[in-house]
Amino acid sequence: MKLVTSAQMRVLEERAVEAGVGLDELMANAGLNVAQEAWMQLGHLEERRIVVLVGPGNNGGDGLVAARHLAEWGAAVRCYALTARDDAQWQTTLEAGIPCGSVPEDDGFEALESLLQGAELIIDALLGTGQARPIAGDLAEVMGRLAAARERGLKPKLIAVDVPTGVDGDSGAADPLTVAPDETVTFQYPKVGLYTQPGAGLSGDVQTVEIGIPPGLDEGMAIELVERRDAKRLLPRRPADAHKGSFGKVLVIAGSARYPGAAILAASAAYKVGAGLVALATAESLIPSLVAAMPEVTFHPLPEHDGPDILGGDAADALRASLADYDAVVIGCGLGQAAATATFVRSIVQDERMASTRGLVIDADGLNALSGEAVWGEIGTPFVLTPHAGEMARLIETESGAVQADRLGIALGRAAAWDGHVVLKGANTIVAAPDGRASVSAIANAALATAGSGDVLAGAIGGLLAQGLDPFEAATLGVYLHGSAGERAARSVGTAGTTARDILEHVSLAGRSLAGEEPASGGSGGGLMGGLGGGGMGGGGGMDLGQAMGAGGPPGPESGLSGGGGGLPGLPGSEGGGSPGETP
Repeated sequence: MKLVTSAQMRVLEERAVEAGVGLDELMANAGLNVAQEAWMQLGHLEERRIVVLVGPGNNGGDGLVAARHLAEWGAAVRCYALTARDDAQWQTTLEAGIPCGSVPEDDGFEALESLLQGAELIIDALLGTGQARPIAGDLAEVMGRLAAARERGLKPKLIAVDVPTGVDGDSGAADPLTVAPDETVTFQYPKVGLYTQPGAGLSGDVQTVEIGIPPGLDEGMAIELVERRDAKRLLPRRPADAHKGSFGKVLVIAGSARYPGAAILAASAAYKVGAGLVALATAESLIPSLVAAMPEVTFHPLPEHDGPDILGGDAADALRASLADYDAVVIGCGLGQAAATATFVRSIVQDERMASTRGLVIDADGLNALSGEAVWGEIGTPFVLTPHAGEMARLIETESGAVQADRLGIALGRAAAWDGHVVLKGANTIVAAPDGRASVSAIANAALATAGSGDVLAGAIGGLLAQGLDPFEAATLGVYLHGSAGERAARSVGTAGTTARDILEHVSLAGRSLAGEEPASGGSGGGLMGGLGGGGMGGGGGMDLGQAMGAGGPPGPESGLSGGGGGLPGLPGSEGGGSPGETP
């Protein structure tokens, strides 16, 4: 599924207008979809109390269109604007008999308080895509009261229009006053910030709806959310007449006395994604302790430099001649940070024989060895860098917080500058290509935040490179399988108890599922069929269809607005009479 930035969405709208679709038509479709999602949230609308918080721009216009539909369908709708509006959408809403008011009319925010206290559903149409300004002034007052309403015992449902107010649609950065909705209704394509932390965690259930932009206008927009069907298309073929050479050979250069497990995880992961042969190059003193853990792996014992497990020039000399024997190389996992080892890494990645491989994955201490080094143009094979935010910060000499604040921008920028592929790890991992393509993982799971998890990912990408996928495809599929394995491991052993070994053991199961080889479940009584018998639809003790559709709960306090057409009762200049607190 394609993701777009705020600028790209504006381009799409401009292209739609050029294709003959008016902006009013787009807004009408957007507002109708928001109204339909509100209906789904409440189940029925007759006399249900809905408040629409209206911003000054097109986002507010979408909210006003939704308000008119909801009122037509029987809801008791009230609109409350952040600033005074006198545009066509506002006037049409007044003419429809919907009570409307605004902050300038509401001394002390008393009417707003009454509205929010009586609301069963609130629509946040305050700030839309591209509105990344800090929340301050009157908007801060509105958001503070909205947050308080959402904290009460019988809290109203909340729908955000396009992006939640306070979330940057491009970076996912969020203002501290952002109020997380139950659902975000986003238009035509999801915005990048809805799938980038912390915005992804503050957007609720994201529903993407079409608003009438004709197909084929998204040329040049190359950011994708990686979903199951996308990953499935990338799976390497496994013909029945294949042999181990058919699936490629991987060389993993990893491990030290302190981090021997990194070598085990990376090499094993390359096998788990289907590589035909995996070899491990590591300090010769480590090999006896690793053989039992990986009997299927072959070894390149490397001479040690001036101390146990430290690799230097002698190790590089011993390994160079073998580089051409492998389809992919993974370097860096747990190698350590001795000065001699850093020199070893630089010597290997720049060796001319690397050009005979399909690609190189550089992880962990491999990245540390290259920090501050202008070596990218001297690597003679396609390469994939797999930094987390801290490692990326060291590579570009900044703070990790700065990386996290612009993950997509930094990943794409570095991929282009270095002419390589960047996998920026973390919640919703990003894969960036030098040609401007990017894939964003839909997965953010704390189970993946465990020591050794990155070694599994590096090995998986290397194993997929060896099978013939190009670097972008290998990185994208590797990220998907790694994330899916983490989710499976968390379901099996619990989020807090998941280790890198658990993730590793589930990588092949994630691939099995993606390939359609998942065994059929033998259980009964669960899922849809279990629900249809004895306690399902119409059965005793089950939820009936009306309950499933969310038929409304007990009524809350009465709305603070009354009357029809004109102003907000109780505010200066109102036409409708009454005062805050009266029944509509």
